[in-house]
Amino acid sequence: MTDPGAAVEAAVADAHRREWALVLAATVRVTRDLDAAEECAQDAFAAALTDWRAHGVPARPGAWLTTTARRRALNVLRHRGVEQRSLPLLVADEETPGPDDLVVDPAGAELPDDRLRLVVTCCHPALDRPAQVALTLRLLCGLSTAQVARSFLVSEPTMAARITRAKKKIALARIPYRVPPAAELPERVDAVLVVVHLLFTTGHTVPAGEELVRRDLVERSVELARMLRRLLPADPAVAGLLALLLLTDARRETRTGPDGRLLLLEEQDRSRWDRAAVEEGTALVREALRARPPSRYALQAAIAAVHAGSPRWEDTDWDEIVALYEVLAQLWPSPVVALNRAVAVGFASGPAAGLAELDALGAEPQLAGYGYLPAARADFLRRLGRAPGAREAYTEALLLTENAVERDFLTGRLRALGGS
Repeated sequence: MTDPGAAVEAAVADAHRREWALVLAATVRVTRDLDAAEECAQDAFAAALTDWRAHGVPARPGAWLTTTARRRALNVLRHRGVEQRSLPLLVADEETPGPDDLVVDPAGAELPDDRLRLVVTCCHPALDRPAQVALTLRLLCGLSTAQVARSFLVSEPTMAARITRAKKKIALARIPYRVPPAAELPERVDAVLVVVHLLFTTGHTVPAGEELVRRDLVERSVELARMLRRLLPADPAVAGLLALLLLTDARRETRTGPDGRLLLLEEQDRSRWDRAAVEEGTALVREALRARPPSRYALQAAIAAVHAGSPRWEDTDWDEIVALYEVLAQLWPSPVVALNRAVAVGFASGPAAGLAELDALGAEPQLAGYGYLPAARADFLRRLGRAPGAREAYTEALLLTENAVERDFLTGRLRALGGS
């Protein structure tokens, strides 16, 4: 027999995952105070645990939670009185909300743009990138301060101070809680996309720790990308980012073996890739590539789509991947893009060609502490039968790698070459 209490707790947890951003964003618009809005939103979820046990889970949990949180926010404002006791963290809109405050999604339903207001506030240019990421995790994803601290590998007090400073900076900058004018929106959206992509890459391969993947960060990133897609359905960069995340995460279950060993792309069982995610991502790639010039996310997603569309490793069209990397390098030059292109050259034209490309990047200062460069060199040297050089490169990669799963993989390769 199902426990009613457990069912309600599960419903509240699911609503928190799905609706937190909507509830908080709508409440911020009432309070103009991020801390007060967070408290009211948390109170609404706590109230749901009691109310839903007594009256059942409502048909529209998000609407129930938003209404409850906004009512609590209005009570807070009444208790404050006309004169605010402290400066609000967000200034009021200069204009009365009108029809433009609604965004229409592809299905025709109207979505309040409050979430978009919150997204662009978290990623305001006045904040540095670590603060943008921390606020996005805290406010958009609903993570606790302790959870955000673990994501950054810092103590909870340190992260609490960082988030507080970010909120104070928003107050000092007198940032309006509204969607920027059309001329400013592309620049602001790009900052949002960078933050979401950074969250995903951090979760996809954890920089340090015992696990290869942080599922919570990956899933939160995909949820944020989906939210942006609904709020900005005509933005090709948003479509490209969602495509990239879906196509990359489609391989998640095959990235390690039953024993926890890291499996490279050539070793993975492609029949276990998430075909629904691959199909959705591939369709989004086609849409995103129609823009001229295409966004970097669309090009990265196109590369991921080539892998996803190859039934076997041997069928991979490496020439196409090299060509896509060359376009990406022209539109978005980056040492990491150059590194990935060099690896693709090695598989398209042979390990000697790839090694030559990698060696040309050896003087790049931004790759000096990047463990994937010596790891890639080690692999090509191994394939060429140059064991001493491969051992040296694997050893260097180990010194620059803090993820336990990746370290075990490199150690295994080193041992296979006769290294210690």
